[in-house]
Amino acid sequence: MTNLSRRSFIGKMGLVAGASAMGTSLTAFKPFEGKRLNIALVGLGRYAGYLAEGIAVSEYCKVAGIVTGTPSKESIWAKKYGIDKKNIYNYENFDKIAENPDIDLVYVVLPNSMHKEFTIRAARAKKHVIVEKPMALNAIDCLEMIRECQKAGVQLAVGYRLHYEPYNMELKRLGQEKVFGQVRLVQASLGYGMYDIDPSDWHLNKELSGGGPLMNLGVYCTQASRYILGEEPISASAEFAPVIRKDLFYEVEESISWQLHFPSGAVATSTSSYNCSIDRVYAAAENGTFELSPAISYGPFKGRTSKGEFSFPTINQQQTQCDEIAKIILAGKELPNHIAGIEGYKDMRVLDAIYQSAQTGRKVKIGE
Repeated sequence: MTNLSRRSFIGKMGLVAGASAMGTSLTAFKPFEGKRLNIALVGLGRYAGYLAEGIAVSEYCKVAGIVTGTPSKESIWAKKYGIDKKNIYNYENFDKIAENPDIDLVYVVLPNSMHKEFTIRAARAKKHVIVEKPMALNAIDCLEMIRECQKAGVQLAVGYRLHYEPYNMELKRLGQEKVFGQVRLVQASLGYGMYDIDPSDWHLNKELSGGGPLMNLGVYCTQASRYILGEEPISASAEFAPVIRKDLFYEVEESISWQLHFPSGAVATSTSSYNCSIDRVYAAAENGTFELSPAISYGPFKGRTSKGEFSFPTINQQQTQCDEIAKIILAGKELPNHIAGIEGYKDMRVLDAIYQSAQTGRKVKIGE
């Protein structure tokens, strides 16, 4: 397939997904009429709301159940998404979901420290799982989650919404197909000013979050560098930035910067922060450059290369991700590695090394 036809294909995929998300139709688009994947959302925070809205307009999925520790949310969500009372659980009776044939997959949207527990409990209930990123608190926990899902005979996916987002997949194509030659430098950074955050927010609690912006935002930056280069980093060097708001950031970092080295000699430099706004990915290759800004948030994105701008239709990221995963599971096929648990493990291995380097002041090798 030529570069042009590949780009056209990606553009068409984004157009179809965007049309579905916006409730419009295309002449050649026939709605799916088969069985839909019934999803139970575990945790009903802000991002679960985005997921539910995306699933509500999806072709292959349905919000069929919820799991929440807040009883007042039960009736609100049940009414909004038409959820049967028997498909509503709390964290204590969650394991009874094993007896419910109306739930096919559990989507874990909880604080990071709870990802491992509920992924394993879902697997033992014989339900497929999607878990939000970061997959767990460390790489060792990721491996245990993968093993438990394999043992139970269920599939494990990680919520990498950008793996189906046309702008980011164009960066992947430009880098891995060496359109401008070998990429030598990737700069990927994501940050939000969060000084107005509630001091009790779980993101500031290390026991619940596992860390600060590196865990919450930095995982997107490591992802970008990995899928642009198509390589796994071999070492990491990192440094915590000085803490400005000591009243907020006394358990987790406020900002952190790091450098990853790759087998080809390429270098990726990144910052994730809670004290400034940045959302950019830039790649410099032997014969040109390409970038997105905004890049790895919810969009809308803007892309350009050293030869000019490029654009794709805006898609509903959550809807597209869930539909693409659902199509594979409904077909009885294995999820590809790029969206499966192994991908979450690879990212967490990098994040572990970044934290170790920042804590010790030494370059850390990233093991197999």
